[in-house]
Amino acid sequence: MRLLNDRKMAMRPPRTGFSQFFSRDKTFRPKKRFEPGTMKFNLHKQANASLSSGIDLKEVVKLPPGEDLNDWIAVHVVDFFNRINLLYGTILEHCTEQTCPTMSGGPKYEYHWCDGENYRKPTALAAPHYITLLMEWVERQINTEEIFPVKVGVPFPRNYLQVVKKILTRLFRVFVHVYIHHFDKLVTIGAEAHVNTCYKHFYYFVTEHNLVDKKELEPLKEMTERICH
Repeated sequence: MRLLNDRKMAMRPPRTGFSQFFSRDKTFRPKKRFEPGTMKFNLHKQANASLSSGIDLKEVVKLPPGEDLNDWIAVHVVDFFNRINLLYGTILEHCTEQTCPTMSGGPKYEYHWCDGENYRKPTALAAPHYITLLMEWVERQINTEEIFPVKVGVPFPRNYLQVVKKILTRLFRVFVHVYIHHFDKLVTIGAEAHVNTCYKHFYYFVTEHNLVDKKELEPLKEMTERICH
């Protein structure tokens, strides 16, 4: 069943759970939503209803019967963009070029930015600069109709999964940086349980559908083994 219907995603998803908890905090990037009345909006509501109902997260991420896998993935790409956007917004004031001069996840992992346009070679950047470029890049991919078609009957491109894997891999790096360098701030504001739920949802989804390489998941391996059963 095709889901991308009339319009591309715009702003603000329904406020449930994680989004509601963080609604008082600043937003790092404009949020995206699905237009009411479209089939994709209905699938988005279905996914969020399942997530809010207390169903096992391992089950929530599985493709619903009769739905198209590419559409299911597209819904979650936007959802994770929104949630990680909110997550980073909560610690934004603590993540500066002075506190985080590199985009890293501890001493063993450092990420360099490359987009093939303004940064043609992998370039070391301060974490806030890296994450700003990352979120802007993800937003452009989501808003590119040749990658995320918005009309019924228009197929996804052949490189769709390749692009999605790159998006989700890069979004995972925000989890890495926030957990390793700013987790104390999340604990201080009482956000630990909410962020852990967001992370588990993301982890179960990308592993269920094989969307992030195992080696990319290594920086949070010990924590993942502890909270993802």
